[in-house]
Amino acid sequence: SLKTALRKAREAAAAGETEKAVVLARAASKALDKAVSKGVIHANQAANKKSAITKRVNAAQA
Repeated sequence: SLKTALRKAREAAAAGETEKAVVLARAASKALDKAVSKGVIHANQAANKKSAITKRVNAAQA
């Protein structure tokens, strides 16, 4: 589900598992896009969540 995908990506980034976090972030991004296309969430909210996940993953890689 959407919440699970976001949580897994966030947890992987926090744990420092960079390669896993990148893959999970991509999956979360896909899930967010699908939710937008189905009208579950607003496009701007999805963009904000994608941005936040990307920032966490990039910080973990640095």
